[in-house]
Amino acid sequence: MEKVLYEGKSKLVCAALDEQNCIIRYKDTATAFDGKKKEELHGKGALNAAISNFIYRYLEDNGVKTHFIKALDETSVLVKRAEIIMVEVIVRNVAAGSFSRKYGVPEGYWLKNAAVEFSLKSDELGDPMINATQITALGIASKAELEELVQTALKINKLLVELFMKAGIKLIDFKLEFGRSGDGIILCDEISPDSCRLWEDGTDKKLDKDRFRQELGGVTEGYADVLRRLKSVG
Repeated sequence: MEKVLYEGKSKLVCAALDEQNCIIRYKDTATAFDGKKKEELHGKGALNAAISNFIYRYLEDNGVKTHFIKALDETSVLVKRAEIIMVEVIVRNVAAGSFSRKYGVPEGYWLKNAAVEFSLKSDELGDPMINATQITALGIASKAELEELVQTALKINKLLVELFMKAGIKLIDFKLEFGRSGDGIILCDEISPDSCRLWEDGTDKKLDKDRFRQELGGVTEGYADVLRRLKSVG
Protein backbone atom coordinates (compact mmCIF):
# COMPACT_ATOMS: atom_id res chain seq x y z
CA MET A 1 0.00 0.00 0.00
CA GLU A 2 1.46 3.32 -1.08
CA LYS A 3 2.04 5.79 1.76
CA VAL A 4 0.25 9.12 1.28
CA LEU A 5 2.37 11.95 2.68
CA TYR A 6 -0.09 14.74 1.96
CA GLU A 7 -3.47 15.13 0.27
CA GLY A 8 -4.38 18.47 -1.24
CA LYS A 9 -7.48 19.63 -3.07
CA SER A 10 -6.31 18.42 -6.47
CA LYS A 11 -3.25 16.22 -5.82
CA LEU A 12 -1.84 13.46 -3.64
CA VAL A 13 1.81 13.44 -2.58
CA CYS A 14 3.02 9.89 -1.99
CA ALA A 15 6.25 8.27 -0.82
CA ALA A 16 8.62 6.95 -3.49
CA LEU A 17 11.02 4.02 -3.13
CA ASP A 18 13.88 6.53 -2.92
CA GLU A 19 13.51 8.74 0.17
CA GLN A 20 15.05 11.65 -1.74
CA ASN A 21 12.03 11.72 -4.05
CA CYS A 22 8.24 11.49 -3.91
CA ILE A 23 5.34 10.94 -6.29
CA ILE A 24 2.63 13.47 -7.15
CA ARG A 25 -0.68 12.02 -8.29
CA TYR A 26 -3.12 14.42 -9.92
CA LYS A 27 -6.82 14.02 -9.08
CA ASP A 28 -9.89 14.83 -11.17
CA THR A 29 -11.26 17.00 -8.35
CA ALA A 30 -11.98 20.65 -9.14
CA THR A 31 -12.40 23.05 -6.23
CA ALA A 32 -12.94 26.78 -5.79
CA PHE A 33 -13.67 29.30 -3.03
CA ASP A 34 -11.55 27.50 -0.41
CA GLY A 35 -13.16 24.16 -1.23
CA LYS A 36 -16.75 25.36 -0.89
CA LYS A 37 -17.36 24.55 -4.58
CA LYS A 38 -16.24 21.05 -5.53
CA GLU A 39 -16.79 18.66 -8.43
CA GLU A 40 -15.19 15.65 -10.08
CA LEU A 41 -14.27 16.35 -13.72
CA HIS A 42 -13.23 13.23 -15.61
CA GLY A 43 -9.84 13.63 -17.27
CA LYS A 44 -8.89 16.86 -15.50
CA GLY A 45 -6.02 15.26 -13.57
CA ALA A 46 -4.41 13.85 -16.72
CA LEU A 47 -4.73 17.20 -18.51
CA ASN A 48 -3.15 19.13 -15.63
CA ALA A 49 -0.34 16.59 -15.36
CA ALA A 50 0.40 16.78 -19.09
CA ILE A 51 0.34 20.58 -19.16
CA SER A 52 2.47 20.98 -16.05
CA ASN A 53 4.99 18.37 -17.21
CA PHE A 54 5.31 20.13 -20.57
CA ILE A 55 5.91 23.48 -18.86
CA TYR A 56 8.38 22.08 -16.34
CA ARG A 57 10.46 20.48 -19.09
CA TYR A 58 10.46 23.81 -20.94
CA LEU A 59 11.56 25.70 -17.82
CA GLU A 60 14.30 23.14 -17.06
CA ASP A 61 15.56 23.52 -20.64
CA ASN A 62 15.76 27.27 -20.02
CA GLY A 63 17.74 27.14 -16.78
CA VAL A 64 15.03 27.05 -14.09
CA LYS A 65 15.65 24.50 -11.32
CA THR A 66 12.51 22.46 -10.58
CA HIS A 67 11.46 19.35 -8.67
CA PHE A 68 10.45 17.54 -11.89
CA ILE A 69 12.20 14.23 -12.64
CA LYS A 70 9.89 12.29 -14.97
CA ALA A 71 6.30 11.37 -15.72
CA LEU A 72 5.37 7.89 -14.47
CA ASP A 73 1.96 7.63 -16.14
CA GLU A 74 -0.87 9.93 -17.25
CA THR A 75 -1.51 11.31 -13.76
CA SER A 76 1.65 10.50 -11.77
CA VAL A 77 4.98 12.33 -11.66
CA LEU A 78 8.23 11.52 -9.89
CA VAL A 79 9.67 14.64 -8.24
CA LYS A 80 12.50 15.62 -5.92
CA ARG A 81 11.49 15.92 -2.29
CA ALA A 82 11.78 19.46 -0.94
CA GLU A 83 10.92 21.47 2.16
CA ILE A 84 8.13 23.70 0.88
CA ILE A 85 8.49 27.41 1.64
CA MET A 86 5.10 28.29 3.04
CA VAL A 87 4.31 31.23 0.77
CA GLU A 88 2.78 31.32 -2.68
CA VAL A 89 4.37 33.71 -5.16
CA ILE A 90 1.77 35.34 -7.41
CA VAL A 91 2.76 37.07 -10.65
CA ARG A 92 0.27 39.32 -12.43
CA ASN A 93 0.59 40.70 -15.96
CA VAL A 94 -3.04 41.74 -16.45
CA ALA A 95 -5.64 42.88 -13.91
CA ALA A 96 -8.19 40.14 -13.12
CA GLY A 97 -9.92 38.43 -10.21
CA SER A 98 -9.14 39.67 -6.72
CA PHE A 99 -6.63 42.23 -8.03
CA SER A 100 -9.38 43.96 -10.02
CA ARG A 101 -11.80 43.83 -7.09
CA LYS A 102 -9.34 45.12 -4.49
CA TYR A 103 -7.85 47.94 -6.53
CA GLY A 104 -10.78 48.95 -8.74
CA VAL A 105 -8.96 48.12 -11.97
CA PRO A 106 -11.03 46.75 -14.88
CA GLU A 107 -10.38 43.14 -15.81
CA GLY A 108 -8.16 42.97 -18.85
CA TYR A 109 -6.08 46.08 -18.05
CA TRP A 110 -2.43 45.41 -18.91
CA LEU A 111 -0.25 46.37 -15.96
CA LYS A 112 2.72 48.68 -16.56
CA ASN A 113 5.00 45.98 -15.17
CA ALA A 114 4.61 42.48 -13.80
CA ALA A 115 3.34 42.68 -10.19
CA VAL A 116 4.64 40.14 -7.66
CA GLU A 117 2.63 39.32 -4.52
CA PHE A 118 2.93 36.80 -1.69
CA SER A 119 0.23 34.86 0.10
CA LEU A 120 0.64 32.65 3.15
CA LYS A 121 0.11 28.96 2.39
CA SER A 122 -2.67 28.20 4.87
CA ASP A 123 -6.01 26.67 3.91
CA GLU A 124 -7.18 27.24 7.49
CA LEU A 125 -6.58 31.00 7.21
CA GLY A 126 -7.70 31.30 3.59
CA ASP A 127 -4.21 31.95 2.14
CA PRO A 128 -4.03 35.61 3.25
CA MET A 129 -1.78 38.12 1.52
CA ILE A 130 1.52 38.69 3.34
CA ASN A 131 4.36 41.11 2.66
CA ALA A 132 8.12 40.60 2.64
CA THR A 133 8.79 42.05 6.11
CA GLN A 134 6.02 39.92 7.61
CA ILE A 135 7.51 36.82 5.96
CA THR A 136 10.99 37.52 7.37
CA ALA A 137 9.52 38.52 10.77
CA LEU A 138 7.78 35.14 11.03
CA GLY A 139 10.92 33.27 9.96
CA ILE A 140 9.21 31.73 6.92
CA ALA A 141 12.01 32.78 4.58
CA SER A 142 15.06 35.03 4.70
CA LYS A 143 15.45 38.30 2.82
CA ALA A 144 17.94 36.64 0.47
CA GLU A 145 15.53 33.76 -0.20
CA LEU A 146 12.68 36.18 -0.95
CA GLU A 147 14.86 38.08 -3.40
CA GLU A 148 15.66 34.78 -5.13
CA LEU A 149 11.97 33.85 -5.25
CA VAL A 150 11.06 37.18 -6.86
CA GLN A 151 13.86 37.06 -9.44
CA THR A 152 13.09 33.43 -10.31
CA ALA A 153 9.36 34.19 -10.57
CA LEU A 154 10.05 37.08 -12.95
CA LYS A 155 12.33 34.86 -15.06
CA ILE A 156 9.61 32.20 -15.20
CA ASN A 157 7.07 34.87 -16.14
CA LYS A 158 9.17 36.05 -19.08
CA LEU A 159 9.65 32.49 -20.32
CA LEU A 160 5.96 31.59 -19.95
CA VAL A 161 4.64 34.80 -21.54
CA GLU A 162 6.76 33.99 -24.60
CA LEU A 163 5.68 30.33 -24.67
CA PHE A 164 1.96 31.03 -24.27
CA MET A 165 1.98 33.90 -26.76
CA LYS A 166 3.39 31.52 -29.39
CA ALA A 167 0.41 29.29 -28.57
CA GLY A 168 -2.06 32.17 -29.01
CA ILE A 169 -2.71 32.50 -25.27
CA LYS A 170 -2.31 35.49 -22.95
CA LEU A 171 -0.81 34.69 -19.55
CA ILE A 172 -2.87 36.87 -17.21
CA ASP A 173 -1.54 35.75 -13.84
CA PHE A 174 -0.29 32.64 -12.07
CA LYS A 175 0.95 31.33 -8.74
CA LEU A 176 4.15 29.48 -7.94
CA GLU A 177 5.42 27.43 -5.02
CA PHE A 178 9.06 26.83 -4.14
CA GLY A 179 10.97 24.49 -1.84
CA ARG A 180 14.41 24.05 -0.34
CA SER A 181 16.39 21.03 -1.52
CA GLY A 182 19.95 19.83 -1.96
CA ASP A 183 19.91 21.80 -5.22
CA GLY A 184 19.00 25.02 -3.41
CA ILE A 185 15.62 26.63 -3.93
CA ILE A 186 13.63 24.81 -6.61
CA LEU A 187 10.24 25.29 -8.25
CA CYS A 188 7.62 22.86 -6.89
CA ASP A 189 3.93 21.97 -7.22
CA GLU A 190 2.34 22.52 -10.66
CA ILE A 191 1.83 25.10 -13.38
CA SER A 192 -1.49 24.40 -15.07
CA PRO A 193 -4.87 26.01 -15.80
CA ASP A 194 -5.66 25.33 -12.12
CA SER A 195 -2.91 27.76 -11.08
CA CYS A 196 -2.89 30.22 -14.01
CA ARG A 197 -5.33 32.55 -15.72
CA LEU A 198 -5.08 31.90 -19.45
CA TRP A 199 -7.09 33.84 -22.05
CA GLU A 200 -7.27 33.13 -25.75
CA ASP A 201 -5.48 35.90 -27.61
CA GLY A 202 -7.88 37.95 -29.70
CA THR A 203 -11.10 36.81 -28.00
CA ASP A 204 -10.18 36.76 -24.27
CA LYS A 205 -12.00 33.44 -23.96
CA LYS A 206 -11.06 31.91 -20.60
CA LEU A 207 -9.20 28.60 -20.81
CA ASP A 208 -8.53 28.11 -17.10
CA LYS A 209 -10.11 27.36 -13.74
CA ASP A 210 -12.29 30.47 -14.00
CA ARG A 211 -14.49 28.36 -16.28
CA PHE A 212 -15.25 26.31 -13.16
CA ARG A 213 -15.39 29.23 -10.72
CA GLN A 214 -17.75 31.24 -12.90
CA GLU A 215 -19.98 28.37 -14.10
CA LEU A 216 -18.93 28.91 -17.72
CA GLY A 217 -18.89 25.18 -18.53
CA GLY A 218 -16.43 23.42 -20.80
CA VAL A 219 -13.72 23.23 -18.12
CA THR A 220 -11.84 20.19 -19.40
CA GLU A 221 -12.40 21.35 -22.99
CA GLY A 222 -10.58 24.59 -22.10
CA TYR A 223 -7.73 22.68 -20.48
CA ALA A 224 -7.49 20.35 -23.49
CA ASP A 225 -7.26 23.40 -25.77
CA VAL A 226 -4.34 24.72 -23.72
CA LEU A 227 -2.51 21.38 -24.02
CA ARG A 228 -3.17 21.17 -27.76
CA ARG A 229 -1.85 24.68 -28.32
CA LEU A 230 1.29 24.08 -26.24
CA LYS A 231 2.07 20.88 -28.12
CA SER A 232 1.65 22.74 -31.40
CA VAL A 233 4.55 25.07 -30.53
CA GLY A 234 6.64 22.60 -28.51
